[in-house]
Amino acid sequence: MSGLNDYLVRSAAAINAMVERDLTGEMERAAVAIVTALSSGKALLIAGNGGSASDAIHIAGELVGRFLRERKAYNVIALPANAAVLTAWGNDYGFDTVFSRQVEAHGAAGGVLLAISTSGNSPSILAAAEQARMMDMTVISLTGDTGGKLRPLTDILLNVPSTSTPIIQQGHLCLYHYLCEVVEARLSDG
Repeated sequence: MSGLNDYLVRSAAAINAMVERDLTGEMERAAVAIVTALSSGKALLIAGNGGSASDAIHIAGELVGRFLRERKAYNVIALPANAAVLTAWGNDYGFDTVFSRQVEAHGAAGGVLLAISTSGNSPSILAAAEQARMMDMTVISLTGDTGGKLRPLTDILLNVPSTSTPIIQQGHLCLYHYLCEVVEARLSDG
């Protein structure tokens, strides 16, 4: 089997493992939490580092702009997108709190934090989740297999059964695209 085909087989195996894990219930809870928050004027905040930062920005783009439907914009903020806040706060106070500071600024009780960390152990994501919990926000986490240290700070865990960062990120893409589709459909129909 070629290198590409081997990689595709490993990717498909992780997606099939998600089917076997059956994240349907958790996904439904995540969709309800986000729809409820957005319907009541609360924000969906999204945080991630590296590739997960790009995923956070991607999700915000789908929900502020459009995914599949023409509709109004949703109150969604990708926390990694504000370079001025990231660099100023990171320089003056340290990178571990760059997202928790923004959760403090933009979050509110009844809002949602979507925390993305392939390992579930990123200090800046853990601090953001802790801040969200202190503010009575729902924490939804996209992680790898175990959920890492983020798991106990999470209300709704959507975890990809893999320990390979690129494979986990591919699984996250499937999960968050589906979540965008459901959220958009429910908010557009309601």
